[in-house]
Amino acid sequence: MIHYIIRRFLYALPVLMGVNILTFLLFFVVNSPDDMARMQLGQKHVTEQAINNWKHQHGYDLPLLWNNQASAQQQLTETIFYQKSVGLFLFRFGVSDSGRNIAADIQERALPSLVVALPTLVLGLLVNITLALLMVLYRNSYLEYGGMVLCVILMSVSSLFYIIGGQFVFGKMLNLVPISGYDDGFAAIKFLILPVIIGVFSGIGSGVRWYRTLFLEEIGKDYVRTARAKGLTETATLFRHVLRNALIPILTGVVVVLPMLFMGSLIMESFFSIPGLGSYTIDAINSQDFAIVRAMVFLGSVLYVFGLLLTDISYTLVDPRVRLS
Repeated sequence: MIHYIIRRFLYALPVLMGVNILTFLLFFVVNSPDDMARMQLGQKHVTEQAINNWKHQHGYDLPLLWNNQASAQQQLTETIFYQKSVGLFLFRFGVSDSGRNIAADIQERALPSLVVALPTLVLGLLVNITLALLMVLYRNSYLEYGGMVLCVILMSVSSLFYIIGGQFVFGKMLNLVPISGYDDGFAAIKFLILPVIIGVFSGIGSGVRWYRTLFLEEIGKDYVRTARAKGLTETATLFRHVLRNALIPILTGVVVVLPMLFMGSLIMESFFSIPGLGSYTIDAINSQDFAIVRAMVFLGSVLYVFGLLLTDISYTLVDPRVRLS
């Protein structure tokens, strides 16, 4: 088991290195520090002196990969790549272009993203799997046909409609919950109810169809026919055998949203004014703070790769044969 985990971890390192190098190329080669300076200064006719001053203040005036004017190891360390990209592997995010400590901002904003995304994920899984099992249990009936039509309708509606509609109906008309905002401690619950409900509801269409397909594929296998031949009811067969054997594709679907637990939802947090990492990223893009955007891209990649690693490990718990591959 330990060798399996080590092997999977070693597979992840080249992926993170590739993401880091690609991010460096996009931000410092395709989009040069001179371009960043002009965007930040926001002037049509920016002087060369103003550009050089901005680059010097933010450490963008160094050579990209190799510093011929430095000596010894400083030829590598006194470069933009080393100071802006290598430190990301040690989670040294540095300071933003506006002078803020990025690591402190991430630490402060991770919790609001987590308290929104975690209930949405858990409740969404329970609702989607339960509804999918009911549709499979009553397959070829009006319940299944009506449920499929409803799922397609829900999938066809933009998530923005659910957000704006939910804010208007429950926040403005009925005045049941605040339209937007956030607070510390248990006082934040009233601000989280509507985003969580909308997040769960907007994912029902695609989620139920996905899990229904998984369960329909499982009920056609030999072990299901054997369970029926032994006298097990359809309900017992679904919940004891089909659900258990569908755990691997379910885990695969869950890992896709694992980074969102900490990275947050860009749209949801922005519309509900939740001070999470999603709105943090949107604000950085709007203000053209490239240091924050680079840090969030790399952090998202790390979380996604870590989620894949956890999924591989969980596969071995569900099916021990996986570790032999």
